Amino acid sequence: MFKIANELYTTDATNIGGRKGHVKSSDGIIDMDVRMPAPGSRYTNPEQLFAAGYASCFNGAILAVAAGRDVNGAVVTAKVTLGKSEEGGFGLAVTLEVHLPHLNAEDALKVVEDAHKVCPYSVATQGNIEVNLKVV
Repeated sequence: MFKIANELYTTDATNIGGRKGHVKSSDGIIDMDVRMPAPGSRYTNPEQLFAAGYASCFNGAILAVAAGRDVNGAVVTAKVTLGKSEEGGFGLAVTLEVHLPHLNAEDALKVVEDAHKVCPYSVATQGNIEVNLKVV
């Protein structure tokens, strides 16, 4: 289990009403209604918020591990799937699609694999959910 030895940042968000409710961060930057995922919905949902956070964090990890490689223009898309297990519970799976336009396939894969080792979202999900890495 990962344990924090040196706290760098803490934030919070509060939800009232679950998936048919409202979420707000203490600083007010996030202040929105949430709903169940549905085609055409004008509301966000927890899976979209997770995808946004993971994509942003993973792109930051790419920049941190690039080691002199040209990762300008890196694009990360996190595809988060909500599903039901065979046992009847619910869970998530993630596919990270990474486009590194200035790297060959071998170098791009190395950067993505290295980023996956240090990204806090990747560290938090290892062994808990399926995360697929895809260089596009």
